[in-house]
Amino acid sequence: MENLVTPAAAFWRGKRVLVTGDTGFKGGWLTRWLLRLGAEVSGLALPPPTQPSLFDAIGPNHGYACHMADIRDYSQVKQRIAAVQPHIVFHLAAQALVRASYDDPLATWATNVQGTAHVLDALRQESALKVAIFITTDKVYRNREFAYPYREDDELGGHDPYSASKAACELLIASYRQSFFAQSGVAIASARAGNVIGGGDWAADRIIPDAIRAWQNGQPLRVRNPASIRPWQHVLEPLGGYLRLAEHLWAHPEAAGPFNFGPRTDEAASVGQLIAHAQTSYPDALVNFASAPSGPHEAGWLALEIAKARHILGWQPVWSVEQAVQRTMRWYRDWQQGADPIALCDRDIDAYESRRP
Repeated sequence: MENLVTPAAAFWRGKRVLVTGDTGFKGGWLTRWLLRLGAEVSGLALPPPTQPSLFDAIGPNHGYACHMADIRDYSQVKQRIAAVQPHIVFHLAAQALVRASYDDPLATWATNVQGTAHVLDALRQESALKVAIFITTDKVYRNREFAYPYREDDELGGHDPYSASKAACELLIASYRQSFFAQSGVAIASARAGNVIGGGDWAADRIIPDAIRAWQNGQPLRVRNPASIRPWQHVLEPLGGYLRLAEHLWAHPEAAGPFNFGPRTDEAASVGQLIAHAQTSYPDALVNFASAPSGPHEAGWLALEIAKARHILGWQPVWSVEQAVQRTMRWYRDWQQGADPIALCDRDIDAYESRRP
């Protein structure tokens, strides 16, 4: 299935864009894409959470300035937003790991909910603002383990602290949109994306980075829940959706609201299937599958309905799960052999924009 639209450089050229969480995995890819499109990008984030990190390759020496700050500190958030005077904001800064939310639930709630409130409230003062997109997650839905994809108007919920905090963010975003922004024509939207993979992610407790670390060191990958089904997608898929959503909302702020971005329903795959695709790049790779689920509770089956994004935005996925995994593993393999990370990202962005497999 072919993507109907790609980001328009003519739209982004010269736009002042603030990306929170730009030192993270998705933030790094989004920043790179925006710079290629000609946007005037600024960042607001904590220092990179991993070493190595994509930010170290794409950061301040490559065309934009990132201000290191904690979104839990309202004064820092307000000062940075006032200094940038953004036209468009992408809010990605978050505590984004399910298992980490069990280890430190208070920090997860403070970062995800209070931090989002700080950004929303600071944006109320910005006269140049036209669009703000807040990135939540596919896990905001009350997961009943039913075999159907969740739609934007399905019930919110969340078993673990991470999922629940992001569901709470959805209520917070909707409240600010209705109370403060709708009347002024500023579009405030939320984006709910599936599980993303791609080169440059070194976070702990994510399946592909864990696999890369294990296999490059000749160790077996230990998989807790091989039967869990997720809406896996290459990182460029939802990012392309976010960019397209911002373009649309600039002209149609009345369309602001929640949007799902994920693969086709029939592309949802189990952890075991994802690993099988990844093993083709590491023929000698070893995997130890748990005989029964282990660790804290995580959803067993999760998929997203993307009809709204397809109908309103003309957006739909470009790459299959297998193609996404192949591109991801190629990125890591070439990086390990000394390739420039920016060139590797640009290679994938070029392929995505031209709809090459």
